[in-house]
Amino acid sequence: MGDNNTVKNYIALEEEYSSLKKSKVVVMQVPYDKTATYLKGTVNGPGAIIDASKKMELFDEELSQETYKIGIHTMEPLQVQDLAPEAMVEKVYGSTMELLKANKFPVILGGEHSLSIGSVRAFKEVYPDLSVLHLDAHYDMRDEYFGSKFNHGCVARRISEMCPIVQTGTRSLSKEEKDFLATGGVGKVKTVSVYDILEMPLWKDVISRGLSEHVYVSIDLDVFDPSMMPAVGTPEPGGIGWYETLDLLREVAKDKKIVGFDVVELCPIKGQVSSDFMAAKLVYRLLGYVFPIKK
Repeated sequence: MGDNNTVKNYIALEEEYSSLKKSKVVVMQVPYDKTATYLKGTVNGPGAIIDASKKMELFDEELSQETYKIGIHTMEPLQVQDLAPEAMVEKVYGSTMELLKANKFPVILGGEHSLSIGSVRAFKEVYPDLSVLHLDAHYDMRDEYFGSKFNHGCVARRISEMCPIVQTGTRSLSKEEKDFLATGGVGKVKTVSVYDILEMPLWKDVISRGLSEHVYVSIDLDVFDPSMMPAVGTPEPGGIGWYETLDLLREVAKDKKIVGFDVVELCPIKGQVSSDFMAAKLVYRLLGYVFPIKK
């Protein structure tokens, strides 16, 4: 395992596997929680994921590979916490675009979900056929929330204005969002809620078929059941499980081309590190699906 606590990069990789020049993957940290509407603390999410990652085994037991050998570089955290939401989104957009122009695979750690507006905008410019797989307890389809169109509760609505979005794991929405979706939304939204999952044996196939060739994955950690992922800002009962989520991500990675992803809304709980570790392992496992290493 990567256990050098003095190294500030993901899984504490040494220079051979973490230099920007040699790495396929670049981890971007966006410590931001200015529009949080329940619990504050997602500003500490990226750092907690980095810290937990240092205790992971670098050999992936499911994939039987050492994924870190693709090269994983970790950027210094973006200086965004004092910015207005629109300015934060713009900074994420600019940083993501720089990575894409450098032919890197961005992994973005939040922070709150509103950051995805900026990253998706950059990906859409590079991949015109982009679609977004959105894993979340909440629909996030409000047009405005607490006076901002860039609130975390509006992220899926903003994304749907840029490209098609397929949501899953959802189980909480407002009447405004229900009415918006009932009228067809903007014609670019497909939802497979937890209630659909319970009734639909082939739900993963339905999701995969709804996505385009190039896919950006946005994972709000509250998509998981709070019994296994309590460290989120807005927990909702009845979420999906670890293996269900991995099955979905594995299938999408096999059927489509995942071009980047984010993991957001970790709100660390002091003295409870299982959520941090789960988030760190999720990042590593999804990278393994995207970058299978030939034996």
